Amino acid sequence: MTTGTVRFLNLPNGKRIAYHKTEGTGPGVLFFGGFKSDMTGTKAVKLEQWCQTHQRAFTRFDYSGHGQSSGRFETGTIGEWLDDALSVIDELTKGPQIIVGSSMGGWLSLLATIARPQRVHALITLACATDFTRRLLIPTFSDVQKQQLTSEGCVLIPCDYDDQQPYPITRQLIEEGDNHLLLDKPIPIHCPVRMFHGMRDPDVPWDFSRRTCEQLESKDATLTLIKQGDHRLSEPADLRLLLNCLEQL
Repeated sequence: MTTGTVRFLNLPNGKRIAYHKTEGTGPGVLFFGGFKSDMTGTKAVKLEQWCQTHQRAFTRFDYSGHGQSSGRFETGTIGEWLDDALSVIDELTKGPQIIVGSSMGGWLSLLATIARPQRVHALITLACATDFTRRLLIPTFSDVQKQQLTSEGCVLIPCDYDDQQPYPITRQLIEEGDNHLLLDKPIPIHCPVRMFHGMRDPDVPWDFSRRTCEQLESKDATLTLIKQGDHRLSEPADLRLLLNCLEQL
């Protein structure tokens, strides 16, 4: 599911960030994808189609080591992917943006909003995985996996969304992620925030979004729990909720 021709943002460090961009009015819409996902997913393309219909500026992109961008997934970190996202904001967008962040992209969208508060008009998160490296991955590892992570620096975990192929979790990802943890203190975000989470999410418990919402300093923040919702929130009813929210913002 793609529209248009992929383009590349060439960064001074030699990285090439793949992206699609639709010109239009502001505030623009910017989509942050999830962990080991890419910009061709249902939500990203649906948002793009909505923005094209409404002549709204829209950008979607792949983090380093994801999709069509350069780099290796195995060497990626939260900080590197945040830098990618900030480069996209700085180089590819103009004026205020509504950031839509899915799963890990929800965490990254929070971090990006803190880093560029004047550039974010509002924030929408879907199955927000705030602090997932420390609070979600580590507690699910067995003693054997923890030992392997320490001794070998990497552990393979199953992935239900990638043709059943396991993917690597590195010690570097976990340790570097600790530099970006948010849930132990108030989150200094003051723009409108709309959070959505499926109560049948098997990957990221909905309590992650609840805790995130509680920590936000914004006075205009809401959390919507979707009783039948899964992790992806890509069903037609889920997409209608997302697009209705976007239109209201």
